[in-house]
Amino acid sequence: ARVDLASCHFAASEGDGSVVYAEALWDHVTMDDQELGFKAGDVIEVMDATNKEWWWGRILDSEGWFPASFVRLRVNQDEPMEDYPMKAEDGKEEDASIAARRYGVGQISKDQMRTNVINEIISTERDYIKHLKDICEGYIKQCRKRADMFTEEQLKTIFGNIEDIYKCQKKFVKALEKKFNKDHPHLSEVGSCFLEYQTEFQIYSEYCNNHPNACMELSRLTKVNKYVYFFEACRLLQKMIDISLDGFLLTPVQKICKYPLQLAELLKYTNPQHRDFKDVEAALNAMKNVARLINERKRRLENIDKIAQWQSSIEDWEGEDVLVRSSELIYSGELTKISQPQAKSQQRMFFLFDHQLVCCKKDLLRRDILYYKSRINMDDMEIVDMEDGKDKDFNISVKNAFKLLCRDPEEVYLFCAKKPEQKQRWLKAFENERKQVQLDQETGFSITEVQKKQAMLNANKQHHTGKPKGESVTRPYYDFLMRQKHPTLPTNLPQQQVFMLAEPKRKPSNFWQNISRLTPFRK
Repeated sequence: ARVDLASCHFAASEGDGSVVYAEALWDHVTMDDQELGFKAGDVIEVMDATNKEWWWGRILDSEGWFPASFVRLRVNQDEPMEDYPMKAEDGKEEDASIAARRYGVGQISKDQMRTNVINEIISTERDYIKHLKDICEGYIKQCRKRADMFTEEQLKTIFGNIEDIYKCQKKFVKALEKKFNKDHPHLSEVGSCFLEYQTEFQIYSEYCNNHPNACMELSRLTKVNKYVYFFEACRLLQKMIDISLDGFLLTPVQKICKYPLQLAELLKYTNPQHRDFKDVEAALNAMKNVARLINERKRRLENIDKIAQWQSSIEDWEGEDVLVRSSELIYSGELTKISQPQAKSQQRMFFLFDHQLVCCKKDLLRRDILYYKSRINMDDMEIVDMEDGKDKDFNISVKNAFKLLCRDPEEVYLFCAKKPEQKQRWLKAFENERKQVQLDQETGFSITEVQKKQAMLNANKQHHTGKPKGESVTRPYYDFLMRQKHPTLPTNLPQQQVFMLAEPKRKPSNFWQNISRLTPFRK
């Protein structure tokens, strides 16, 4: 239970010298200058806790709002609770256990702390299941009854694969409850559950990648009053809290971010001798990897817009779009290409994508303009490092050279770099290209035809309207999130409070900028 700090704040403000401290349980990453950023373990001086959700605090000379659910109150940082008698309101000393109950803090034993974390994992999981059920039954079911308002394709755009997530989470919570030791919660062995479901949790990748599309489709629909009234009727009928649908749909994104944080906290209070220790340690790494994979897939999807823009800037493009087979630019640079039969040499720009190497020529006058020349299918190639000296195939002397050998039909491509280190970078890039292709096959990464076509459409529009090439085509999504304000939100609270759905509560507006900065996802 969260302790009400209002009385502590007023006591401190009356000048009695008392200070209330809190310890951060989670990293709080923020780009908002009114919010206080911190890392797990940081000590925060709590200055105002009159609001249940957001507190005002200070670390060194920084002050700002922070989510109350991210911290645990501390009475004293150095001395154990038992040796720290508290003053009750009548001035008498208070027993430590009573003080602990009053303040909800203290140096509680590791077992008690582990019990708290286990209880939080189980209770938040049950809350989350109810939340998913409310979305599936309160919104999707009702929307399907209104074929006059929604097509199945629209529902797929708005809700993504949330029904699949609901099915997966129902099985997961049952597995967790089986491992929950009601009599002695600290003895519960839950690590194996996360290990068992780590592969299934990858379905969140599809949901996270679709989330920007969901927001934009909702933004479009809610410009029409009948949709606003319909969604509000769905919410009221399901007795859901007063938050708009786009807020509810953010929760799965937040949930998958929370697992590594919860497991890190659980590991902190699990003794190495505990039967669950190794599984929790492995589960933490597994869930970090799931989050990394989701983040990486998100980055890759954003990359396809850049690749489409790049292709639209190339003159005389021939053949299929680069996105038909590729989704990642691995490396690029200038090389000398030597062709048979006359061993003719040409300076060319090369762009190595997964599955293909694209060759372009620079304009003689405008060096920033590139002309398409050819491409090589990397799936059929073998890379051969060459020693400096005479090459028997081409009958010329070469330096910093390597070959690409095509198995079928037999073709040989000879390339020379200007410096030895450039050659080494290319050889490493070819190695990385094969690793990327293999990883994509193993993880089942693919880009849909719709996504490819949309990226090319966006790029061609930008190219023809003369917009700067560096401008992000995903920008409307961020603008949409930044504009969101709930009409009933009190003006004296941070506007982000409307988005606080999961525990710990996170804002959506800077999600994709922040996620890569969160410690658990750092490579």
